[in-house]
Amino acid sequence: MTSPEGPHPAGPQPAGPQPQDPEAAGHSGAGLRAVLAALGANLGIAAAKFAAYAITGSASLLAEAVHSVADCGNQMLLLLGRNRAARGQTEEHPFGYGRERYFYAFLVAVVLLAGGAAFSIYEGIHKITHQEPIRSPGVAFGVLAIAIVMESLSLRTAVHQSRRLRGRHGWLAFIRRAKAPELPTVLLEDSAALVGLAFATVGVTLTVLTGNELWDGLGSLAIGMLLAGVAVVLAVETKSLLIGEAASAEVEQAIVAALAAGPEVQRVIHLRTLHIGPESLLVAAKIAVRGSDQASTIAAGIDAAERRIRAAVPIAEMIYLEPDLYESSRADTTDPAIRAARRPAD
Repeated sequence: MTSPEGPHPAGPQPAGPQPQDPEAAGHSGAGLRAVLAALGANLGIAAAKFAAYAITGSASLLAEAVHSVADCGNQMLLLLGRNRAARGQTEEHPFGYGRERYFYAFLVAVVLLAGGAAFSIYEGIHKITHQEPIRSPGVAFGVLAIAIVMESLSLRTAVHQSRRLRGRHGWLAFIRRAKAPELPTVLLEDSAALVGLAFATVGVTLTVLTGNELWDGLGSLAIGMLLAGVAVVLAVETKSLLIGEAASAEVEQAIVAALAAGPEVQRVIHLRTLHIGPESLLVAAKIAVRGSDQASTIAAGIDAAERRIRAAVPIAEMIYLEPDLYESSRADTTDPAIRAARRPAD
């Protein structure tokens, strides 16, 4: 007789954090270094931009200064999320607090949209309707040049930390697939900052050359629209992580292979995975066993299967395996859990 649906815990669960699997390896340290580098750069850039705005009165520089302040707040939110996610499991939160990193990453998108984009658009419209000349343009160009150098160094750090983690995937695929939110967020922020600085430079340059302050206002508007676009991308990606994402196809294939590698498992009937946090994975699977096996044999086989999964995917901290008798007539191939168990290896 087949057992009811739903996974049941089996076998001892190791205490404490586990090592990371290839999908998440290095994300924690690399993400922290990228966030700290971006925070240091943006603190200096924001101070320089505000000083330049006070001297020149440029709307583009003010928009860029607010952009840098928003970025500083974003990096502090990411650091706060990492700190709070490190708390241990409790009775109220038995799976821990790993998803707090996703929550604070989502707040980053809100701050970027409300703080950076909205203000830049407002300032651009205000500058267009209430035009004022740019004073001391040399100061503006000097600060923009310094900001470009510092943002480039920050982006270089993020790219360097990300390159060895993205593997064969392109940059857009890496941003969409990454389970740790820090590196994609810093990559998008720094890229947007450099493009925004280019908009500000063009706006100030055209204003100086033509004497028409309209260009400075348009530069601020362009920065605001850019930040709004980046905020939407971040919001969409982090919302997906907040709702709950499965492990990558490669990791699920590794789990299925580990389960099927033992003689006690005839086949994997269905598989569900869920990232509790960037370096914590929940695995729930229904495995087919022989009807003639005794309960003690099945229990020992489940324990062995769990050990194989952890050896293949060390971030699989929570594993729930349910033994069952396989009946092909019950297999619903439209079920994502069944498709995950049957996905062919690349």
